Amino acid sequence: MNPKVEQFMAQVIAKNPGESEFHQAVQEVVESIIPFVEENPKYKHAKVLERLAEPERVFLFRVPWIDDKGDLQINKGYRIEMNSAIGPYKGGLRFHPTVNLGVLKFLAYEQVFKNSLTTLPMGGGKGGSDFDPKGKSDNEVMRFCQSFMTELSKYIGPNTDVPAGDIGVGGREIGFLFGQYKRIRNEFTGVLTGKGIEWGGSLIRPEATGYGAVYFANEMLKTKNDSFKGKIVCISGSGNVAQYATEKATELGGKVVTLSDSSGYIYDPDGINTDKLAFVLELKNVKRGRIKEYAEKYGCEYHEGKRPWGVKCDIALPCATQNEVNEDEAKTLISNGCFVVSEGANMPSTPGAIDVYLKNKILYGPGKAANAGGVAVSGLEMSQNSLRLSWTREEVDEKLHNIMKSIHKTCVTYGTENDGFINYVKGANIGGFVKVANAMMAQGYV
Repeated sequence: MNPKVEQFMAQVIAKNPGESEFHQAVQEVVESIIPFVEENPKYKHAKVLERLAEPERVFLFRVPWIDDKGDLQINKGYRIEMNSAIGPYKGGLRFHPTVNLGVLKFLAYEQVFKNSLTTLPMGGGKGGSDFDPKGKSDNEVMRFCQSFMTELSKYIGPNTDVPAGDIGVGGREIGFLFGQYKRIRNEFTGVLTGKGIEWGGSLIRPEATGYGAVYFANEMLKTKNDSFKGKIVCISGSGNVAQYATEKATELGGKVVTLSDSSGYIYDPDGINTDKLAFVLELKNVKRGRIKEYAEKYGCEYHEGKRPWGVKCDIALPCATQNEVNEDEAKTLISNGCFVVSEGANMPSTPGAIDVYLKNKILYGPGKAANAGGVAVSGLEMSQNSLRLSWTREEVDEKLHNIMKSIHKTCVTYGTENDGFINYVKGANIGGFVKVANAMMAQGYV
């Protein structure tokens, strides 16, 4: 490790003990940025990196709610307002048992750079709770969301902080959260994104992260005069991001052969076509079932307790959760012929896996660039809410596609190395950093 990176990380770890995911996210960024900062000492003197690693605000609160048995349950609620140099805080809410301060700080830190890359005026934030919506009734989820928003509403607003959905927070949860905010504040504003299309939501928002990851992969392929046509694609996850990545990859001519959930993965060598994908959407979004049921219906392989990275493919789209591809799995992917990885999830590859990608010089799109489509369309939803109008599906999709092209161009600008290899990690980190850093310096020591 660069001695300056090592020294910086020692300070971060000392100030934020026990937050391993946050440490990992910061290190991945500063390894790219510290050499750039050394060449541009104005950022060093203003201690921009140090300020970026410190949230502007952190809220931690109790969330009491009553379950269907009439018993009182208590969860923790969080909101990390990381950086507002270029716009209101923007980032999702995650409801999952693994949620803790370190996980949310890592997500908020990543969000700052991701939002900057979109070209839209959005700062970075993240929040959530250790509440688990799985197995809960609609009424239980509603009571939890109402209690959570009763506290969160004190800190957010359309010009201050605009949360969205994330793992465990879909259309149902956003509806309950928005209803409670409106009830408390007596105002109908664009305070949340991911809303229903009838009440302020944007077309393409459910599809945006998955579509964006595929659009970004396609832009990377174009640098090699290649495309999705005829490619075998492995996708992890089976939720929102994975579903629409499957749809778009298939539309562009790829054959998606895997999906997964926390219990295991399915391998369908015939490909997940439109009819099969419709079954997955019904299974996961309505019935809230397990991906194993797909294998039972279509008679394909199901591998319990495993991840899909041993399957031979050309393109891998990790769309599940953080650190789902380790070093050994990355080596297996590449030995099996995979030459494109585009991340639909946040930080799904471990540092060891990223080293493998870069060493082998494959086309690797890190999450802060490749999965920025979701927050990009969230930003477009904010714009539509402010203007009190709605754009057509085609208009939003075109804007999303152009944003992903712009992000790719930024990565190429800052990430092209002397031998012509495009280091998308370096490009995304420096490209996202420059815009935020310049804004921070212009606004003084705040």
